[in-house]
Amino acid sequence: MTKQPEKVLSSEEIQQHLSGALTHWYMEDGWLRRKYKTEGWKGTLMVVNTIGHLAEAAWHHPDLTVSYAFVVVKLKTHSAKGITDKDIALATKIEEVVQWQPGREGGALEGTPSDDQRFRYIKYDDA
Repeated sequence: MTKQPEKVLSSEEIQQHLSGALTHWYMEDGWLRRKYKTEGWKGTLMVVNTIGHLAEAAWHHPDLTVSYAFVVVKLKTHSAKGITDKDIALATKIEEVVQWQPGREGGALEGTPSDDQRFRYIKYDDA
């Protein structure tokens, strides 16, 4: 059985996603991209490992640029030569998990203390 190639999303379809749940993502050079800023190497490694787990579980792998205090994620479906629903789905899951702040949910989990430099590891977009 031959696998159907994925449908490449139009610019308009991509823009819909970028103006919805993926407001911090952008298109550049044919890639869907996002830069996550961290508080240093520990946070960078935590973000990279999180993305690595999600990508492996999804079996869809982004390109990463890793530095001391940031991670750049680049997504494109190589087999389709463009952005597909796979890229949108993985970007959405990455965004959901990396930006998760349980302390803001009001549940049992208090979240990482942000007022103490010893514990901060990621620079949240809304902080």
